[in-house]
Amino acid sequence: MAHPKEEQVLIIVKPDAIQRGLLGEITTRFERKGLKIVGMKMIELEDALLEAHYSHIADKPFFAGIKAFMKASPVVVMVLSGINAVSATRIIVGPTKGYDADAGSIRGDLSLSIQSNVVHSSDSVENGKAEVARFFKKDEIFDYKKSNFDYVYADEAF
Repeated sequence: MAHPKEEQVLIIVKPDAIQRGLLGEITTRFERKGLKIVGMKMIELEDALLEAHYSHIADKPFFAGIKAFMKASPVVVMVLSGINAVSATRIIVGPTKGYDADAGSIRGDLSLSIQSNVVHSSDSVENGKAEVARFFKKDEIFDYKKSNFDYVYADEAF
């Protein structure tokens, strides 16, 4: 069912977004773009999962603060799918520093921080695959044809 050119990306709607009631706004932006939600759940993040996900900064002095922040409330994790999904979500999300993000992006409109930047998005196809596997079991991801696929992608899909 999934098109051979489709990529998967992990999105984490962070505690600040959950506390501020931004889940619907964030989800809507991805759907409006034409991305397909193929997995979604609310979870509480445990130390082992955070240490694996943030292994590239786990030895930094600020990591304890990030870990405490990410455990402050449940988060919503989702898998988005689409052709060029990684680059599309990176544009929608905006740069890490909310105060540097352009208006119109999620972080540009909803964030003024580095840590409290409301959302995480995979930054490469390879990381997308690894992150999706870290947060989701295979039976938690759904493969289906979205009825608007041909209208969203037109010639790019073929």
